[in-house]
Amino acid sequence: MTVEFDALTAPTGSRWADIARSALDRLGGIARKPGLLLAWIILLVAVGWALLPGAFTAHSPYIGDPGASFAPPSAEHWFGTDRLGRDLFARSVFGAGTTLAATLFAVLIGFGAGTAVGLAAGFAGGVTDTAIMRVVDVFLAIPNLLLAMVIVSVLGYSTNNIALAVGISSVASFARVMRAEVLTVVSRDYVRAAYGLGVGRLGVVLRHIVPNSLSSVLALAALEIGTSILAVAGLGFLGYGAPPPTPEWGLLVAEGRDFIAVYPWISLLPGAALAVVVLATHRISTSFRKDHD
Repeated sequence: MTVEFDALTAPTGSRWADIARSALDRLGGIARKPGLLLAWIILLVAVGWALLPGAFTAHSPYIGDPGASFAPPSAEHWFGTDRLGRDLFARSVFGAGTTLAATLFAVLIGFGAGTAVGLAAGFAGGVTDTAIMRVVDVFLAIPNLLLAMVIVSVLGYSTNNIALAVGISSVASFARVMRAEVLTVVSRDYVRAAYGLGVGRLGVVLRHIVPNSLSSVLALAALEIGTSILAVAGLGFLGYGAPPPTPEWGLLVAEGRDFIAVYPWISLLPGAALAVVVLATHRISTSFRKDHD
């Protein structure tokens, strides 16, 4: 799906009405698909956890009851408790803020930098395109998680550095997709018409090439949300992220690995919450890709 703008005019009121109708049609389509609707509900709940964790639990994620250590899941402690008697559901809820904030930061870095790099390569062409894409190919040859681990090792262990590392490791993927879209758009008739009407190179880029090249990149960004959640949590599990007692999804899974045989809920239930959110984001990103195709 592309959005083609007239070379001399901005969107009119009727166009905004079309956009509003399209949004309503999309909402209706979501309501008719139970799986997609459930995915959106799960994602909104996860966002609610991140923004208003106190509205979902009355327990503290840091203060535990030593007398209730290793308590199994119950009506009082939905996910049970850990070795210090801390409520695992509360830690999972508060951990959403840490993990999802790092994920959002990572996706924004990858999207912003990757889009700029891909735009520069596709629009410039020639030697510039070749040089940029050879560097991109080098980054694509390195597994993202391995590259992120190297970057975090250099920058230091923290959740912010994990977000930066995951974002940098995804730049190459965004750049490749953006370049491919730009190469397609620059050959379109409306771009040639804009040049013929006297629109400058910057105007052509901002009014025609960028808006009509972003659909595939936005679909990739939706997919990258789930991938980045796993990467952030994976690095947290390995000890590269926030130190204890900070609640973070990957760290929560790691804290229960020594007790997995006896008290499996310590790792399994926070891990299940992580998996459900990732599956929900992938289901939503799949719907975006189908709409784009």
